[in-house]
Amino acid sequence: MKKIFVIDWILIPVFILSAYTGIELHIAGHGNDHDTWHNWAVSHVIMSMLFFSCCCYHVKTHWKWYESLVVNGLGKKSRVTLAVSTLFIILSFSGLTLVIIEGVNSTLGLWHYKMGLLATILFTVHVIKRISILYKTIKWFKSI
Repeated sequence: MKKIFVIDWILIPVFILSAYTGIELHIAGHGNDHDTWHNWAVSHVIMSMLFFSCCCYHVKTHWKWYESLVVNGLGKKSRVTLAVSTLFIILSFSGLTLVIIEGVNSTLGLWHYKMGLLATILFTVHVIKRISILYKTIKWFKSI
């Protein structure tokens, strides 16, 4: 299987885990058990760093798409992909800021959570639109 499809497949479970741990972190923030909140925070940071690393590699493998976006404009290119890319940058910077500063019960933390929910929806749409291509890679892999 080509490296480009391997990273695409890896992104799916890592994305799910990053979103799940983020939602659990938010829920734990409403409770009184700091240890539970802390465990979800650590889990979310680890999953999000893994997601960040995989996304960077994913962008690298699809760099020609971004180059053509700059040269030719959006045209018929996917607006969802552009929105996903933009949200990824916003969430990465806000998440990093929350790790560096005290983000517990902060306005930025709540904003990051809401943007994360929006990103989860758009990331899901992004994957669903490409699932037939990804599925074909499994068939191709089985044929060798």
